[in-house]
Amino acid sequence: MGKDFFDQLPGAREWFEKANTSLGYDLAAICFNGPDSELTKTEHAQPGIYLVSWIAFQLLRQRAPALQYEATAGLSLGEFTALAAAGAVTFEEGLNLVRQRGRFMQEACDVTRGGMAAVIGLDETPTREVCAETGLVLANLNCPGQLVISGEADRIENAVDLAKSRGARRAIPLPVAGAYHSPLMASAQPKLQVELDGLDIKTPSVPVISNVTGSAHGTPEEIKSRMVEQVTSSVLWEASIRSLLTQGVTRFIELGPGTALSGFMKRIDKSVEMLHVADFASLETTVQALQ
Repeated sequence: MGKDFFDQLPGAREWFEKANTSLGYDLAAICFNGPDSELTKTEHAQPGIYLVSWIAFQLLRQRAPALQYEATAGLSLGEFTALAAAGAVTFEEGLNLVRQRGRFMQEACDVTRGGMAAVIGLDETPTREVCAETGLVLANLNCPGQLVISGEADRIENAVDLAKSRGARRAIPLPVAGAYHSPLMASAQPKLQVELDGLDIKTPSVPVISNVTGSAHGTPEEIKSRMVEQVTSSVLWEASIRSLLTQGVTRFIELGPGTALSGFMKRIDKSVEMLHVADFASLETTVQALQ
């Protein structure tokens, strides 16, 4: 993850070095070499994804200096990158926040038995009914026909079967360490609140869309509250994108590993321009498109 940037561009190497210095351990080595058992620990995965997304953002700005953007948004931990991109927090503050967030969430995972499942091809209302009947919650509303449910692990299988019986095209347990964006993560919230209270969060330079509300963040104090709330609340990704669409946004750029958000966009609105920067090749393609 991110090794292509590191190998091809000196500017990327500097950010990996800054991250290693800030964190006090070699995150780059884990991103590049794993093992998977270490990289997939949420305390490493969260700062790793944040870092690679930030590097993609910086490289794009470097290669396309005329780039202007009207808003930022990020899914779950990506919201911290979005806040950093809008100047609400510094790179180092965001990096250390997501590291602590990951650690706190891992601690919550360790004392609970949680799980998640993707529900494909079932609308929100019947999915909520499945959750109500099985004691789970709706964790992610990603796009039409792509939802994620979360809660106690021993209830996931029953919910998967029930979702299929209600018409879901597919319902698949996810290989995750716990029940993210559910009440089982509540123990992480007061710890994250302490970390956020220690920061002087700035007013964002552009609107940053909140996962919790699906609309722009408010004051710095409200940002702190929403980011704590986000740990256990549903991620309203489709609502976030539709909020930007109603404001007239017609071009979106996904920054960081993978192209999941680009896939969601195809289901939300195929008419908009969707670019991405996940590696050197896609960086070049996006720069050319912007020119």
